[in-house]
Amino acid sequence: MMKFRFRRQGADPQREKLKQELFAFNKTVEHGFPNQPSALAFDPELRIMAIGTRSGAVKIYGAPGVELTGLHRDPATVTQMHFLPGQGRLLTLLDDSSLHLWEITHQHGCARLEEVLSFQPPSRAGFDSASPLPNLTRITVVLLVAASDTAALGTEGGSVFFLDVPTLTLVEGQTVGPDDTLRSVPDDYRCGKTLGPVESLQAHPGDPTKILIGYSRGLLIVWDQAARGVDHIFLGNQQLESVCWGRGGSTIVSSHSDGSYAFWTMDAGGPLSLQPTVASTPYGPFPCKAISKILWRSCASGGHFTIFSGGMPRASYGDRHCVSVLRAETLVTLDFTSRVIDFFTVHSTSPEDEFDEPQALAVLLEEELVVLDLQTPGWPAVPAPYLAPLHSSAVTCSAHVASVPAKLWARLVSAGEQQSPQPASGALSWPITGGRNLAQEPSQRGLLLTGHEDGTVRFWDASGVALRPLYKLSTAGLFQTDCEHADSLAQAPEDDWPPFRKVGCFDPYSDDPRLGVQKVALCKYTGQMVVAGTAGQVLVLELSDTPSEQAVSVASVDLLQDREGFTWKGHGQLSPHVGPLPWPAGFQPRVLVQCLPPAAVTAVTLHTEWKLVAFGTSHGFGLFDYQRKSPVLARCTLHPNDSLAMEGPLSRVKSLKKSLRQSFRRIRKSRVSGKKRAANANSKLQEANAQLAEQACPHDVEMTPVQRRIEPRSADDSLSGVVRCLYFADTFLRDAGHHGPTMWAGTNSGSVFAYALEVPAACVGSEQRPERAVEAVLGKEVQLMHRAPVVAIAVLDGRGRPLPEPYEASRDLAQAPDMQGGHAVLIASEEQFKVFTLPKVSAKTKFKLTAHEGCRVRKVALATFASVACEDYVETCLACLTNLGDVHVFSVPGLRPQVHYPCIRKEDISGIASCVFTRHGQGFYLISPSEFERFSLSARNITEPLCSLDIRCPRDPLQARLPESPKLSQANGTPGIILATPSCEGSPDLAYNQGLTSSFPEPSEAMLSPASAGSATSADTTLDTTGDVTVEDVKEFLGFSEESEKNLRTLSEDEARACSTLIK
Repeated sequence: MMKFRFRRQGADPQREKLKQELFAFNKTVEHGFPNQPSALAFDPELRIMAIGTRSGAVKIYGAPGVELTGLHRDPATVTQMHFLPGQGRLLTLLDDSSLHLWEITHQHGCARLEEVLSFQPPSRAGFDSASPLPNLTRITVVLLVAASDTAALGTEGGSVFFLDVPTLTLVEGQTVGPDDTLRSVPDDYRCGKTLGPVESLQAHPGDPTKILIGYSRGLLIVWDQAARGVDHIFLGNQQLESVCWGRGGSTIVSSHSDGSYAFWTMDAGGPLSLQPTVASTPYGPFPCKAISKILWRSCASGGHFTIFSGGMPRASYGDRHCVSVLRAETLVTLDFTSRVIDFFTVHSTSPEDEFDEPQALAVLLEEELVVLDLQTPGWPAVPAPYLAPLHSSAVTCSAHVASVPAKLWARLVSAGEQQSPQPASGALSWPITGGRNLAQEPSQRGLLLTGHEDGTVRFWDASGVALRPLYKLSTAGLFQTDCEHADSLAQAPEDDWPPFRKVGCFDPYSDDPRLGVQKVALCKYTGQMVVAGTAGQVLVLELSDTPSEQAVSVASVDLLQDREGFTWKGHGQLSPHVGPLPWPAGFQPRVLVQCLPPAAVTAVTLHTEWKLVAFGTSHGFGLFDYQRKSPVLARCTLHPNDSLAMEGPLSRVKSLKKSLRQSFRRIRKSRVSGKKRAANANSKLQEANAQLAEQACPHDVEMTPVQRRIEPRSADDSLSGVVRCLYFADTFLRDAGHHGPTMWAGTNSGSVFAYALEVPAACVGSEQRPERAVEAVLGKEVQLMHRAPVVAIAVLDGRGRPLPEPYEASRDLAQAPDMQGGHAVLIASEEQFKVFTLPKVSAKTKFKLTAHEGCRVRKVALATFASVACEDYVETCLACLTNLGDVHVFSVPGLRPQVHYPCIRKEDISGIASCVFTRHGQGFYLISPSEFERFSLSARNITEPLCSLDIRCPRDPLQARLPESPKLSQANGTPGIILATPSCEGSPDLAYNQGLTSSFPEPSEAMLSPASAGSATSADTTLDTTGDVTVEDVKEFLGFSEESEKNLRTLSEDEARACSTLIK
């Protein structure tokens, strides 16, 4: 008899209300350094800084935790930014010559950034005959005159227009044209040459009616706006780049394209200055590059600062990115590793002060922000509490550790402080201190660990809005690499001139790609961690508070197990140093395990209570006892046709002929697969699909949506032996009466191996176990029918809760697991989730995600979700990210869909691969090489900027506002979720109260199936998944539309006959 699954009559209102109290999707904050910065501004009164990017983003920073983000409607490059000091207004100029006015407003007591007005210059001459301003073509420079709320606009045609800032409308009758200037210039200076574009506009420090206008040809004039005439003329003959007006108004400094700068004096001798008082080419006499910007700051002591960018000798150092700081006879050439965008000084701006007295110099580079203390001798760098360059070396993996104990946190902070030189007493602290952080102090500490291409692991404080660097672990010192020779060459003394000084930490170059970190795992209770790399190296490290000098034990594990017919063609293994090595305070290596062949490690897990570490590569997996420093187990997972697994990611010997042959074989195989389907080992599944297709359903029965037909994957697919996940658990594997340590491994071909471990029990009162050998016996082997890659494995106790971490139960840090009821194992593959009972390993429940949604699983984690209505109510759910960039949440162990949200663009393959979930319903993923986007799935646990600023004097809100644009929560243009009803246009006000979920999106029918609330629990488990972008990921994206059309022709299958596992 045919079985029908009827659609449920309706959703449970009580459950739907509970969902709104548990789940809510928000993209909250962007951690790291803005991608591709293009402009910089500073408000000396509010002490806030703004950075604009090439994608049109505007980001404002103040004190740690004070962050505001906006995004222009058009993805144009922000070329200039200017604050109206103290007013909370920002004027931006884009590369299309459009101007945009932003305003910091407060709603519910919290600040937010809004674009209120925009201005597009009139069209070019000849295109619009009615245009009264034919010369307003391209805006080259903007000057804000705060006293009159006007802006002066210099153009490519040599004219200066004036704009009323509150309305962004042009002021008629005040334009300064090239003819107005040339009438005051001597006849011999004109000689038929044009003045060129306006390169610089500067306001007089004491008289707001006077403006200094600098033209590209080199001419400088002081324009008196009140008298509508030229007040003073400086006849420069060298192409102008930048101008700075001294504090008193009597000194003007200009920089030029030939690498020179000049001082001009406004004396009472006359309105015309033919020659500068001082002219200098600091890095001459050979041809030099242009000085693109110059600042001159006065000091009471007499040693004034001259700060400029560029000007280096063209032939010798033309490729250097430098900012030079000159004071009296002291010259320092700051040498950076990325291009200089802009810079400013933090100095006194009070009219009562006679001198500038600069305190700090902030330099915005293409890849980082550097702040120097100008008050301390030596001008040291000031540690940044945020905007750290995550990509100082390319990020290769990441992991999150929640609820870090205070003791471990203090030890990490102490180790990090010993790595960096301590500032001298009285040294300047971070100078950008505007605003107030209104967010509550985090109740728990969170660590974000990032592995990098150069073999480093960086520890970040991810507890709040500001991502603060804590500590950096380097593994390169253990190995002999080519970089040692390069370092010896780099230490060779350079010439004394120019006096270079290396500044900044951005260094994207890796001397040996084999050092790249692939996986990290940290035990927060013992201070032990595992770092696994690209060349099969697995390092076990332990946190130490004091420096030491010791040798590292080295062991190797052959994962091929002497299997014949396989030859490794990839890169070689790293050679460790022999003998004792000095190690600073922090994480110090204890054991190095080398996998053979030296392929990249794809999975790793650590159990500090049993002193075991498990690791996997594309060839198999191994188990190592790091207390006895001996291998326990090695298992090869290669299929006879796994030829690609032997070539490695860095191999250069791949044969084109071989690749073509494999491609033709796949094409031929796909053409004849229909004829041979009956002889397939999985023919039962095909027959079931055919029978369902032929049978007609009664017309009066409403069925659930049809499922997509899933084709079984071939057993001899390339890279089928890749180990995707590893897991330790104390559970029932041999029989229902005895539980014990187990290890689980899942592969790319849908195989699951479960081993029973014999681990000697530790003595009472001691955490050190006896020195007896650990034994591993294969207990179960499961083969998923569709051979979909196994993404994650987790064991659930008798109450359906995840098992606690090592030492959590034994140290009474978490509730002990239920060992009375039957355990279950949750196996998550790329296509479905399935729960099996233990120890029989019989199917209990499942959810076929690919069949229902047409997507594949990429990341999985078990997380706890706390209710905003009841503080004590908590549910443990399964969160997953798909290849389409959607996030789904399922109940555990019932696997009922709860909610799903679009999170990442499906085209963003690297963003999907980099995603990592936290244990309390949040997540991180890379939106650029230098930025993590933070999102939250929890209605209660939200980390977002909550801040306020003291805006000078209340003012009337601007009347002519732009219609509010749709909310783009990411500065790189990725749309966020608009939590509003469909009838509303634009985005609603932000609910700054973390408990507000009234604008929760309406769930779809697939999300409305009732689910049991489950028992409250505080235990949760994050499942480790691989973050590598594989060839299959790219091919899958490119062929996704074709696969979708194919799957639309499928029907639902009978659950009783379509078993998804075969137990061997």
